[in-house]
Amino acid sequence: MMKKLILASVLLSAQLFAISGHAALFDDKEARKKILEVETTMNSQDQANQTELANVKKNFEQRLQAIEAITKGGGLMEMQNQIESLKQEVARLKGDLEVANHNVDATQQRQKDLYGDTDARLRKLESGATPAAAGSSDASAPQSTPVVAAAPAKNTQEYQLLELANGLSKESKHKDAFNAYDKFLKDYPNSTLAAEATYGLGYSQFALKNYKSAIATQQKVIDLHPESPKVPDAMLNMANSQIQLGLVPGAKKTLRDLIAQFPNSEVTPTAQKRLKALEAIK
Repeated sequence: MMKKLILASVLLSAQLFAISGHAALFDDKEARKKILEVETTMNSQDQANQTELANVKKNFEQRLQAIEAITKGGGLMEMQNQIESLKQEVARLKGDLEVANHNVDATQQRQKDLYGDTDARLRKLESGATPAAAGSSDASAPQSTPVVAAAPAKNTQEYQLLELANGLSKESKHKDAFNAYDKFLKDYPNSTLAAEATYGLGYSQFALKNYKSAIATQQKVIDLHPESPKVPDAMLNMANSQIQLGLVPGAKKTLRDLIAQFPNSEVTPTAQKRLKALEAIK
């Protein structure tokens, strides 16, 4: 707008200068006429410029008033308040998330402590037990021949293979023992010593921390050889595996069944102590 006004003024000045420079060429009447025309043109141009400037100023003032109205009316303030509210909500959610994560970590730690405490108590109760029986005090441990009818002679490959597996188990060579027990059961599936070999296989799995497989194998002892003296040992080893998996209610049931079905078994006192320890843990 200012550029237009300046340009108009320059043009008018140039015209006036041209007229005044050549006034001598015209008479006074004609010169005055030209001057009046120029003045009229300048006034008209100036008036138009003033009008346009007034319109610009009016438009600017209207926009300024609109901005002030928004500010005074609380629109901007409301938006700022909403932003602050959202920030506070995000901060609260972050705090809740941190608390939740802490609670999860605390719960997991309590579970670890519980299972660790359970294992420690059970190990303490069984500190005098033989390793081959997994806490059992069974008299027919792997170092002795099980008392069963029609047992194979000691000089047979059948008997010697089982003795080899038992010896490996006693030496804590559980992977080798597992392979030996597995070979025995494949070579002599109908042997009178199959119950003992199956129990040994399940205990090897337990020692190798394959607890689910150990439970399944010991269940075979119970299902396929219900009259075998190894059934109480199998149940005790099954309960041990359940404890290691955190299946405490299942372990309690297994121990109760063992105590009820075999009250005179040599492993029953161990089962009773273990059940008492589990029930004492809250």
